[in-house]
Amino acid sequence: MVAVGGGGRRRRAWRWAMRAAASAVLWTAVVQLASIAGLFRPRVLADCGGGGGGGGGGVGGVAGLAALAGEDTGAARLSPPALVPKRIYKSNGYLRVTCNGGLNQMRAGICDMVTIARHLNLTLVVPELDKRSFWADPSDFGDIFDVDHFINSLRDELMIVKELPLKLQLRTKKRLYSMPPVSWSNETYYLKRILPLARKHKVIHFDKSDARLANNGLPIQLQMLRCRVNFQALRFTPQIEALGRKLISTLQRSGQFVVLHLRYEMDMLSFSGCTHGCSSKETEELTRMRYAYPWWKEKEIDSVVKRLQGLCPLTPEEITLVLKALGFTKDTLIYIASGEIYGGERRLAVLKAAYPKLVRKEKILSPDELRPFQNHSTQMAALDYMVSLASDIFIPSYDGNMARVVEGHRRYMGFRKTIVLDRKKLVELLDLFQGGALSWDEFSDAVKESHKSRMGQPTERKIIPGQPKEEDYFYANPQECLGSNGGLRDIS
Repeated sequence: MVAVGGGGRRRRAWRWAMRAAASAVLWTAVVQLASIAGLFRPRVLADCGGGGGGGGGGVGGVAGLAALAGEDTGAARLSPPALVPKRIYKSNGYLRVTCNGGLNQMRAGICDMVTIARHLNLTLVVPELDKRSFWADPSDFGDIFDVDHFINSLRDELMIVKELPLKLQLRTKKRLYSMPPVSWSNETYYLKRILPLARKHKVIHFDKSDARLANNGLPIQLQMLRCRVNFQALRFTPQIEALGRKLISTLQRSGQFVVLHLRYEMDMLSFSGCTHGCSSKETEELTRMRYAYPWWKEKEIDSVVKRLQGLCPLTPEEITLVLKALGFTKDTLIYIASGEIYGGERRLAVLKAAYPKLVRKEKILSPDELRPFQNHSTQMAALDYMVSLASDIFIPSYDGNMARVVEGHRRYMGFRKTIVLDRKKLVELLDLFQGGALSWDEFSDAVKESHKSRMGQPTERKIIPGQPKEEDYFYANPQECLGSNGGLRDIS
């Protein structure tokens, strides 16, 4: 009897031990599954964390506002999410693209080219970047953007390859069908005119990418894809992102900061013909440059008339008065996002005197940190782009590509405050004030009143039938991709 009782106890002990072991295994599995669920949540949701001060919505291509600020975003950066399923389709040929312009003009062009390739079921070759412009930047796509992320994040929409197959490389060296698509075209143009050419030639090359898709009237799926490329697929390289986060973190440690995109560089003044405030010698130099570049079509320009029409960037002296009128105080931290200011420190003297806490990336980062990016204007512009997105307020002095694309990205991030200056009205007010017709208080009140509705609030994009170039720019206000309350629409 004793022997039997001992065996029963041993069997009960063995069963208890097995149950305990099974419970431990099961609990470990539950913990691991919970961890994985947190780690691999959908990217659109992961990037949509709400933020104060008008922030919210998704940051998309810059991987979250916390990442922009240099904060640790957790395990999501340690392990990449699983690849989205590849879309299987019969390709109608290959699309090669040479983008033209500066960083943000090329950025918008890339978004359009992806959308066109998807619409026509083409295979896209990673775009080539402009190396012949005024800036003569030798950067390739992979020097600015994360190529693998670009390809993999869009694999459920279209095939993107780093280069043509060898057979087609040899063929296109002898003969390549190259053309600029018609500007501001809709999807019907590409289906009826471009698709037959792609099928016939197997490889088609677009030698321009700027403004090749219409602002309005496109199917919602195409508009949403443009946003997905812009805000999610176009992520800067790890080197650019790391340095950009350091810049942002340094600025935010000092409190709130304003980014002033001061578009007062030599190329802009020469191209626009705007010489207000320049000496006669400087005016001659800018005019010579304009004639030296054959693709700058407009040669004879009346600077006075153009300024009165609001078509000139504000000068550093003018922007100083505007900032004061808007209520920015002397202790405001202002980051200047721009290339080299024409006239150098002399032209910045008035702005510096009014705002002593005026900084640029060259003052925040060491020469060693900036050295890999110097002589690469697009990479330097990428750093300014990141800082502009993260700023508390963004103010462009001109409505060029950088200003418009950043404005649209900040709308996407939850309609973060962007002061879009009414230059035509401001020039009128500035001349009245400086001529003695307005007191300072009258001038300041008028400036504030004229900009109440120009702070980046939700607004309908302007449509002008038959005049697409005069419409509001899609990338400045991608309203199809924005929720009614400033939140992010699902563009995945």
